[in-house]
Amino acid sequence: MDVLYQLILLLLFVESSECVQCFAHFDPSSGQCGEELGEVDEDDCCQNPHYGYKETHKECQSCGPPVWSLWSSWSQCNVVCGDGVTQRSRKCFGIGGSECDNPAENLQTQACTGTCCDVKSWSLWSGWSSCSVTCGEGGVRSRDRVCSSPPECSLSCTGPSEEREACPTHTCPVHGGWSSWSTWSQCSGSCVDDQSDYVPSKVRHRSCSNPAPSDDTVPPGSGCHGDSSQVKECSELPNCPVHGSWGAWSLSGQCSASCGEGLQTLIRKCDQPAPKYGGKFCDGTNAQTNVCHSRCPVDGFWSGWSSWGDCSGSCVVEGRPPVRTRSRSCSNPAPSSSPPGRGCHGDDRHIEDCSDMPPCPVDGGWTSWSPFTSCPVTCGVGLEVSVRSCDSPASQHGGQPCPGEGRRTRTCSTHVYCPVDGAWSPWSPWNQCLYPFGGRDIRCKQIGGSQKRERECRHQDHNGSICIGGSLTETRVCYDVSSCYVKGSWDTWDQWSLCTPACGGNSKRFRRRICDPDFSDYRPLLSRLKEKATFFGIPRADCGSLPDGEAKFEIQPCVNVPPCPTH
Repeated sequence: MDVLYQLILLLLFVESSECVQCFAHFDPSSGQCGEELGEVDEDDCCQNPHYGYKETHKECQSCGPPVWSLWSSWSQCNVVCGDGVTQRSRKCFGIGGSECDNPAENLQTQACTGTCCDVKSWSLWSGWSSCSVTCGEGGVRSRDRVCSSPPECSLSCTGPSEEREACPTHTCPVHGGWSSWSTWSQCSGSCVDDQSDYVPSKVRHRSCSNPAPSDDTVPPGSGCHGDSSQVKECSELPNCPVHGSWGAWSLSGQCSASCGEGLQTLIRKCDQPAPKYGGKFCDGTNAQTNVCHSRCPVDGFWSGWSSWGDCSGSCVVEGRPPVRTRSRSCSNPAPSSSPPGRGCHGDDRHIEDCSDMPPCPVDGGWTSWSPFTSCPVTCGVGLEVSVRSCDSPASQHGGQPCPGEGRRTRTCSTHVYCPVDGAWSPWSPWNQCLYPFGGRDIRCKQIGGSQKRERECRHQDHNGSICIGGSLTETRVCYDVSSCYVKGSWDTWDQWSLCTPACGGNSKRFRRRICDPDFSDYRPLLSRLKEKATFFGIPRADCGSLPDGEAKFEIQPCVNVPPCPTH
């Protein structure tokens, strides 16, 4: 078998092999592969006998020498009541998987009796659950039931444990949504009267029609929340002109004004009120004699501030909040040009931070990939790894995480076979019990002999370790009682055998009454070391007749044996 295993490895090396999924671990007890390395040639993967590989749509296979898995647990009895069978199985894994010892012995069957004849199975169905949707289509509801049988009688519960069905629903209510705002209306006046508290305003409207709330559903749709109109003061308008009115007459010597009209005798002032914001001066003269007249300059004055504009953004970017602005104009009144009046002092624009905004979401960004690690193995196939981190920047404030993976791998091959440690073969049968000092016949004689059995250290290759624990041969002392006539006494029945064949029809089991031979005339210990002797061979034990015609041998059919699987 060693020659066959090495021949298979040699053929894999020489011929171009198929691309397979390679795994760093193979569990022979379950037949499962673990820690995938990637796709490589089968011969590269199997340079390490501890690895496993998987071909497309096939089970995982071992790269090591052929070995049996452990037997599975016995299955439950395949009938719930009456006679049936229970089975267990094992698989041969490894290169040359059909080369396990006794390759056909992969299934065992033994008789059993179902004890669930009077067991209750399903409980009653529960009530239907609530519908998965409260309105609209596509809703489902479900109900379930419980298998009340004990675990060993679970086969008595046939059929589903859950039922699902579509559930009737009604039309979903349509909740109202606002339309867009209309444009602002014209201001209700053309200027601001500072003699009263009245400021002209403008208005805009919206309607609850995008969509309109439903009134024919149960429940009806909700109306829109908020106001249907907005009113805004027209603070950007200029002040209304204030026309002047004369005050009382007063005496004066020189001309009472450096510009405009004045009197040198009786004067009166246009200050009840004084004209403002381009209003008309008082009609008539302000002096009775010696009118002096020159044009007065008009100094500029600010209009009111406009309303604040919208913020330049909806969130704070890297500590920089968005801003909003408002403006005013030097037009209330504007400064005269001839003679020149003084302009307005101060800024015509005001900017402030929108400090109550939340931070902007920051989507995560990957760093650069790190270099691949060096190949971590000295033989066979390994896995090189490269990583990157999602911290350039890190995701913050509800931002999206980095798309993709933070780890990538690639396979590396050393093109060197890993050492294959030797494994003991099963022991051979014991050979004939022989007299140790020449060719003397000791069969049926009370003369001790010896016998031995052998085993091989298989599959050791590529400087792997030889088999450890034990030797190639074992020897024991014995008596050769093959076909020898001895008296005996009847004992109990032997255990029932397994069902043969293990699957398909005409399967049977048997048991025999034990005829215990009487070897009391033989010395139990042999040799100078006083070793316990073994009785080798099957004697012709004479236990006499059984009472009342009882049978020495019994055969029973195994019923309800499953058919053999097809491959």
